[in-house]
Amino acid sequence: MGAEVARRALLTLTLALWVGAAGPARAVPPQDEREIQALIAALAASPCRFERNGSWYGGKRAAAHLQRKYDHLRERDPATTPETFIANAASRSSISGRAYRVACPGQPERDAGTWFSERLRAQRAAP
Repeated sequence: MGAEVARRALLTLTLALWVGAAGPARAVPPQDEREIQALIAALAASPCRFERNGSWYGGKRAAAHLQRKYDHLRERDPATTPETFIANAASRSSISGRAYRVACPGQPERDAGTWFSERLRAQRAAP
């Protein structure tokens, strides 16, 4: 009986150490969070239209959709970066797999991933 209690205690201690070693769940670093939110806000404030699955939406409605996708992405991957946000949420439909498109006045229509990557580079280059 004493050996069984010792074995259980050792197993419990090992499990506690293993769980503790994993550390707390990682969160999106503040700088990455600011950049992602700025990308979403840039779309909301733009005069651009956003196409997903064959329908066009204004910037505000598209930004709300991408915010929901980002919230879902953070639940699955709390270490989301702006680049993973663009690749996994802002570039294509997770349902149909079709690329999102952006059409801005006076500019050629293009893939949303390209549009967001350009915005991210501009944000990072700004003083």
